[in-house]
Amino acid sequence: MKSERLEQLGAVPVDGGVRFRVFAPDADEVSLHLFPTAFSSRASRRLELVRDPDGIWTVVAEGARVGDLYGYTVQGPRDGRPHERMDPSHILLDPWAIEVGRLPHWELDVDSPFLVGALGRVADRRFDWQGVEKPVVPPSRRVVYEAHVKGMTMLHPDVPEPLRGTYLGLCHPSVVRHLVDLGVTTVELLPVHAHMDDRFLIERGLTNYWGYSTLSWFAPHPAYASRPGHAFDEFRTMVRELHRAGLEVVLDVVYNHSCEGGIDGPDVSLRGFGKWYLRDEHGGFRDLAGCGNSLDFSDRNVRRFVLQSLRHWAEQGRVDGFRFDLASVHGRGERGFDPTSPFFSEMARDPVLGSTLRIAEPWDATREGYGLGRYPSPWLEWNDRFRDDTRLFWKGQGSARAFGLRLAGSPDIFVDRPHGTPVNYAACHDGFTARDLATWTSKRNEANGEDNRDGSDWNHSDDLGQEGDSMEPQLLERRARRVRNLLASAVFAQGTPMILSGDELGRTQSGNNNAYCQDNAISWVRWEDPDPWPDPAWVGRILSLRAEFPVPGSWEWIAAPQEHDQAVGVLLRAGDRMRAIVANASAQACSFRLPPGAWRLRFDSGAQNGDEDLRWGDLHLVVEASTLLVLDA
Repeated sequence: MKSERLEQLGAVPVDGGVRFRVFAPDADEVSLHLFPTAFSSRASRRLELVRDPDGIWTVVAEGARVGDLYGYTVQGPRDGRPHERMDPSHILLDPWAIEVGRLPHWELDVDSPFLVGALGRVADRRFDWQGVEKPVVPPSRRVVYEAHVKGMTMLHPDVPEPLRGTYLGLCHPSVVRHLVDLGVTTVELLPVHAHMDDRFLIERGLTNYWGYSTLSWFAPHPAYASRPGHAFDEFRTMVRELHRAGLEVVLDVVYNHSCEGGIDGPDVSLRGFGKWYLRDEHGGFRDLAGCGNSLDFSDRNVRRFVLQSLRHWAEQGRVDGFRFDLASVHGRGERGFDPTSPFFSEMARDPVLGSTLRIAEPWDATREGYGLGRYPSPWLEWNDRFRDDTRLFWKGQGSARAFGLRLAGSPDIFVDRPHGTPVNYAACHDGFTARDLATWTSKRNEANGEDNRDGSDWNHSDDLGQEGDSMEPQLLERRARRVRNLLASAVFAQGTPMILSGDELGRTQSGNNNAYCQDNAISWVRWEDPDPWPDPAWVGRILSLRAEFPVPGSWEWIAAPQEHDQAVGVLLRAGDRMRAIVANASAQACSFRLPPGAWRLRFDSGAQNGDEDLRWGDLHLVVEASTLLVLDA
């Protein structure tokens, strides 16, 4: 099948009606069902589609219009195996629908629980971008801010209540002003693709809050719209207004698996149209994502489908890039992760996608899928080695050398790669917040309904002597300093820093390190914390200091005068400019000898008010306990 034919799929308004097209090369029969409302259990019209030699099925529904709701049934060959099914009793969501008019939902309060299928909505693809262009952010100045569309504004006092938790809420002037004043450049959104809530979560009274259970790769999640039927327009309005403020928009995308689960999972969309999932030698599903299925990226049609979806968001949604969840699934070969797999080269050659920002979560759910440092340039990669080495160092249990290498841009991992390749972070959505890293030694996930068995047990967190919240002033100051050390490490290290939304406000999840199902105050950003630590002004200041220094051309060690595995210093050189970053994680002060020159202290993690940047130092530098310093020559 020619790739340009894939661009013509979906529901497209035409003169006198709507043209519906889907790709189902193995089907014997495809039927379109038009529904009068989202609450209807029966279709008002049924039309049969006609197949062409490429496996594309088409029908023009005369009289259909924008706003109509529709689904498909597909009939095809069945060999008795459940993973080969094409069951015409299931109403299927169009995989190419750009809006979802009804999300699938479980009816559990009946004698025989059942799933109500999803419906697509015919949408108008036109949009007024008002002449706003995409921002141009130099890679050396990029700062990523990881946020959830709903959680960002549900508790924001200045966002009108009808807009809280929506696309329009995220681009409200008060939120945009906060992001700009903070100094971030790139908003990375947790999944906005329409997703489905798992049955086991519904039975517990919970939902899939993070959204890593994709239902549709072309449609924005309708629950984040302030008005039903306007999700795509409101999503594009959000992108336009963030662009107007000079902020990039990156989508966290989940192409490694779908919401349809394993062999016994529901047929809601993609699986009902053919063979899209990776198989094992027995014909069953291979699960590289830990969610029951994995898309088969060795299949040319799967890759074309994913590339078409990405182009849709880059062209129709005008997003600036993508962060690929469990990205190693996209490059899996017979012996594990293969950076030369076709998907990466096809995306690089694509005239639309080749210039987009690409960020990998460089692993999957298997040991063979770990690929940190192996992705093709210019991919950026989430640097979990930075996360772990930084946490361990400040906890007093790590290696000073390993932490020093992370500050220097992880040259031991990213060999001959561009400056911004490692995405350095102390905290992300998946785990403790920065504040909780200094408040809890053990996870507190009971609210998830799994008896605290879920979530990682390897957090390298530290309660600093008392588990949980405290009002003791000295303990609070020690915790605040720990958080400042963690965040400053991520900001000043060479690479691309990433900040978790709310960490600049001291957000806590009360010890929950796996809040994927907590659509409530556990996960939402608290904008009116009476005692934030740190605070946005402090984070903004260190981001400004980071931006003042050019891209380093080289680095070297700054040796402490005595053997000390809890203190380390690195010197960064950019032309005739030098910057020193020195850190002491021990309980006693230690000394460093700086290279010749006149040095000015720019940052001291022990000075919470930030008024220490005017002191001049000599070559003999004393670094207090639990302190990170930044000095410029």
